[in-house]
Amino acid sequence: MRILVLNADYPRFLAWLYRRKPGLERAAYAAQMTARSESLFGVADFYSRNFTALGHPAAEIHVNNPWLQAAWAREHGIAVETAEPSTAAARRPLPAWLQRAVTPFKPMLRPLARKVGLSPKLDAQAENILLAQIEDFKPDLVLNQDTFHVDTALMRRIKGIGRPILIGQVGIAPSRGEDWTVYDLMMSQLAATVNFFRDAGVRAEVNHLAFEPTILEALPAQPATDIDVSFVGTVSPDHRQRIALLEAIAERYDLKLFGNPSQTLPAASPLHRCFQGEVWGADMYQALRRSKITLNSHIDMAAREAGNMRLFEATGVGAFLLTDFKDNLNTLFEPDSEVGVWRSVDDCLAEINRALGDGSGREAIARAGQARTMAEHTYRHRVAEILGFVDAVRAQR
Repeated sequence: MRILVLNADYPRFLAWLYRRKPGLERAAYAAQMTARSESLFGVADFYSRNFTALGHPAAEIHVNNPWLQAAWAREHGIAVETAEPSTAAARRPLPAWLQRAVTPFKPMLRPLARKVGLSPKLDAQAENILLAQIEDFKPDLVLNQDTFHVDTALMRRIKGIGRPILIGQVGIAPSRGEDWTVYDLMMSQLAATVNFFRDAGVRAEVNHLAFEPTILEALPAQPATDIDVSFVGTVSPDHRQRIALLEAIAERYDLKLFGNPSQTLPAASPLHRCFQGEVWGADMYQALRRSKITLNSHIDMAAREAGNMRLFEATGVGAFLLTDFKDNLNTLFEPDSEVGVWRSVDDCLAEINRALGDGSGREAIARAGQARTMAEHTYRHRVAEILGFVDAVRAQR
């Protein structure tokens, strides 16, 4: 079975990647793809390499990387104009008060936002290159991990090229008003999202995120543990619980935040002094490894479910993770044995104090968390599960 994995990158990451490798934008497709994979950012090539290892030729396509996609087009005789990555962030941002107000309604507003250019969308040239790649690769399975850039209308066009099995992967609240029935299967780490698709008449299954063990071989030497408390990630109107937690911690501890301040963050917030800038890929993993304690707080819409990427990235590199308690956490990690757990802001502050004073206990939990991730939460485990889903889909086709 031939498999294509579709994904998209943050424009800020693309700017960072090409800035640190001058001339990369003019390189051959294979060279650019190698640089993208070696960055270790996001899921890199972790799905395709593990599908291939299990006997299924697979490749990744980064649909919104204009330099990478233009290189593929030129090498296949397609005339193209290379543009900068499209991003709503390049336009004047919405006022902070409006961003906060619309946050609860994002799933309903996304279709309108796409029409007026405020949500990610491929232009005609990018769509045509992607369709040419589909025709060239002739996949039996297309795994779409970015349902914003590659929407259901485009997936219907892909479906018409050889009728591959289509699987979508969604980690947040799905957009309303979309016809998801084009997909043979939808996956999410959140049971609530899975139930949304099932209620819409679409086959859906839980499939969690993961860690790639070969990351450990690619990282530089273990750095000194010189950060008491860190958080690596986003601070935005979608993360109100996270902001409240981090602000309380910043008032008491030397918190290091790896990311960029949100424009909605009040000027008086103590978090402003904590930001260390963004870190991508290997640099992000090194920040986790430098931390005596690294924090996790799920996005607000996750509600009572655990499953974000930070759970597996932090434990995978052997960091001590202090995460928010969720009803299903014990199905992934044993609370207080494989990860530290907090249940309230005051509880988190107390857990930080306890963990900073107990280095041997902290290290024991970190080792146990890493062992659990290697035993159950690698991309090899996840792609094997996906292949099992595909067998079920084929049986009913």
